[in-house]
Amino acid sequence: MNRDQKQSLVEELNKTFKANKSILLIHFKGVNVLDETDFRRQISKVDSGYQVVKNRLALRALQETSLEQLREHFKGPTAIAYTVGDPVALAKVVKRFIREHPEVTFKAGVVEGKVFSASEVELLAKMASRPELLEKLVFLLNAPLVRLVTALQSPLRGLASVLKQLVEKKEKT
Repeated sequence: MNRDQKQSLVEELNKTFKANKSILLIHFKGVNVLDETDFRRQISKVDSGYQVVKNRLALRALQETSLEQLREHFKGPTAIAYTVGDPVALAKVVKRFIREHPEVTFKAGVVEGKVFSASEVELLAKMASRPELLEKLVFLLNAPLVRLVTALQSPLRGLASVLKQLVEKKEKT
């Protein structure tokens, strides 16, 4: 790789670091090409990206970004997973991959400007994603309304039942 290619890669990485609100650093080792391709596909399904980076170039690209605090984690084989969207969904996909490949681990991450250690990123992967939380919220907001409608309908059902019994009684006599 010549100097111009390296410079363009640093600029591209810098844009990636600035554009994405959540970036996870992954210790990447011992994964074959087929598994990595499948992993990339899974990451793209959650509107995220993934890239294996050279540490020296990544360290140059970190300047003036929210990732400068993660300098010490760029040692050994490093990959980055990044997203503009839901960081929990991305963390869940990476965690699933790590479960299948124990030699791959979290290093650290930045989620919406806050630095996360490897253990905190693991906890993030255990959280409910944004759509799941919204679904629960809608259910909780809807439950009192359903109960109110049921309570309002029960006297009407009771009245209808009594009228039906009266009609049946008159038919018999």
